[in-house]
Amino acid sequence: MRTRVKICGITRVEDAAAAVDAGADAIGLVFYDPSPRSVAIQQAVEICQAIPAFVTVTALFVDAPVEQVRDVLSQVPVDLLQFHGDESPQYCRSFSRPYIKAIRVREGLDVPAFARQFPCSKALLLDAYRPGVPGGTGETFDWGLIPENLDLPVILAGGLNPDNIESAVAQVRPFAVDVSGGVEAAKGIKDSQLVNQFIKEVSCADQR
Repeated sequence: MRTRVKICGITRVEDAAAAVDAGADAIGLVFYDPSPRSVAIQQAVEICQAIPAFVTVTALFVDAPVEQVRDVLSQVPVDLLQFHGDESPQYCRSFSRPYIKAIRVREGLDVPAFARQFPCSKALLLDAYRPGVPGGTGETFDWGLIPENLDLPVILAGGLNPDNIESAVAQVRPFAVDVSGGVEAAKGIKDSQLVNQFIKEVSCADQR
């Protein structure tokens, strides 16, 4: 099975276009003000205009007020929601949109039990754990903590880059991978060469 690729933290139209040209299956727009990759609504609209059919636009939120999510959905042509905080299953379902739920993996966490709480989620995004930081740490985690046969498809995130992605895919065999800082020239600014290299390495891993 081919591993899907999401390039997250897109802040510029040219970076979105470069990701699509490189073969990305999805892009991520961050609606979380503390993040250096956060985008305003108008900025997001302009980026979406550069996205062709069959590339998924994902909107990322972290414990956002319901009104904020609805405001984004009313103005930005979003295909998928990504919830990266402590959102409840009821909250995630309340927008009547496809969504994925993120979890920060650490020793002792019952990942299968967490997955069972979100049966409507389209996938479970597994990220690195750092206290008080919802994501974007640039750190990997112990992939050996990922249990087999989870109830949801796995999206692997956390510290991925062109140098480690082939081994990550070979070990975990996730449904998809999600990268942000690992393909950047600066925070929020993607490096098109790194994006291309990352996607090529994923393809190489799939052929192993």
